[in-house]
Amino acid sequence: MEQQPQLNEHNKQEYPPMHTCEHIVNRTMVNLFGCGRAVSAHIERKKSKLDFALSQAPTDEEIEQIEAKVNEVIARHLDVTVKFISQQEAAGQFDLKRLPEGASDTVRVVSVGDYDDCLCIGTHVANTSEIGTFKIISHDYKDGIFRMRFKLI
Repeated sequence: MEQQPQLNEHNKQEYPPMHTCEHIVNRTMVNLFGCGRAVSAHIERKKSKLDFALSQAPTDEEIEQIEAKVNEVIARHLDVTVKFISQQEAAGQFDLKRLPEGASDTVRVVSVGDYDDCLCIGTHVANTSEIGTFKIISHDYKDGIFRMRFKLI
């Protein structure tokens, strides 16, 4: 008999389209700027914000590039899948610093097609076609932190 993986409890109720979009935005920022994933995130149905540690503010052209790339990925209608691996397996592929103290040995990897893989226990859409259109509504830069506010339309 196969044993079910023991996972951490999840106490947040996310809006799956926005939460999945967050994964795409994170990968886009890593790819375009060589930075890490967001240092802070506030994901809500109406609008969300992500903070990234960057050495300088993105230009207006780069802001447009972020928006275009995220929408291009969404338009690819990528399947969003889940797999379970051990922390030992994950250690070579993911940053485990954000795992809570006492986290289970089994971790959950959420993949957005071939674009992004991330440790996550949140809720997501089954396919990026369910997300809508990504729109950056404002942004600012202060003390090495780029804050982006966005919504889905």
